Amino acid sequence: MNLPNYLTLARIFLVPLLVVVLLTPYTERWFGIQSYALAIGIFLIATITDILDGHLARRRKQVSKFGALLDPIADKLLVSAALIVLVEKHLAPAWAVVVILGREFVVTGLRSVAATEGIVISAQSVGKVKMWFQCIAIVALLVAAANSPPPVSNFGWQVPAAFWQVTEVQTAFSNLYSMSLSTNDWKVFGYLVGRGSLWLAVLTAFWSMYGYFSFFYQESKKKAANEAAAK
Repeated sequence: MNLPNYLTLARIFLVPLLVVVLLTPYTERWFGIQSYALAIGIFLIATITDILDGHLARRRKQVSKFGALLDPIADKLLVSAALIVLVEKHLAPAWAVVVILGREFVVTGLRSVAATEGIVISAQSVGKVKMWFQCIAIVALLVAAANSPPPVSNFGWQVPAAFWQVTEVQTAFSNLYSMSLSTNDWKVFGYLVGRGSLWLAVLTAFWSMYGYFSFFYQESKKKAANEAAAK
């Protein structure tokens, strides 16, 4: 155990705290703090630990197998819990979350199959971009909800007013230009940025999954060719 690994463990312990804050009224009852505001703070702290643990591990030369195993697990737990809660709170469409989480299971399974064949599939840069889009989407949607609870449509998920009331969007951008944002403007920008980032997260999820399968296919061909040449 070292400092980077302790930070990773701290991120895991923040996951149930985030869920409790968002799904229970205890925070507002006991401390008088809005649950969405506190959840944003917890999620940002967890995200900072994700940046610090890898940086410290490389800087202090404390990269370990335990940390390499624990870090992606902590990331997946944090993002998965946050996205599932967003669906529960009608802040994100379930289909997008299913696609993102399904991709995680598929890639994890592919890595397991590759490992049995002696092929190591390392993390790709596209996967990291996907992670950042997910984080931006989560924070932005929580900001929108903190300023106004989302309306729920008959289809089971909300249709944000920002997408169909053009005047609200125009007003928000006008107030942004004059640096006089209102509560409703924060809601509008939260939905616009959050939903846009969620779409980008879904697209990069497919893109990165294709990259992993393509890499596995190429490596499998090389391995088969080497084994055939050795005979």
